[in-house]
Amino acid sequence: MNGRKRHILVDTVGLLLIVVVHAANIQESEGAKLVLRRALGLFPRLRLIWADQGYKAHFVAWAKAATGWAVELVARPAGAQGFQVLPRRWVVERTFAWLGRSRRLSKDYEGVPETGEAWVQVAMIHLMLKRLAPP
Repeated sequence: MNGRKRHILVDTVGLLLIVVVHAANIQESEGAKLVLRRALGLFPRLRLIWADQGYKAHFVAWAKAATGWAVELVARPAGAQGFQVLPRRWVVERTFAWLGRSRRLSKDYEGVPETGEAWVQVAMIHLMLKRLAPP
């Protein structure tokens, strides 16, 4: 299968903590496992992770057993119709939107996943530097 998927772990403000880029034929929950494995030992204060409904209960159980972190799935309210902003879910979506403003990340130009990860990190560094030193 062609293409790439990007999985990110962000803080509550939406700043990047971990990024994993992999082939598009890997399932969402397997990609999330790659992110959590990479995050192990790096964030000692991390206790809770919010994720969208695309991740299943077996991922939640795996995360608790493998990392000790609780994963809370953010679900749409029952009976909701049309678009609705979900609490905490928008944080990651907003971060993807910030990253999407980077021309290099607007399409998948990279041949190697590690290069894609590096460009995501460069884009986030650029964003944070602009916020620290506004024009």
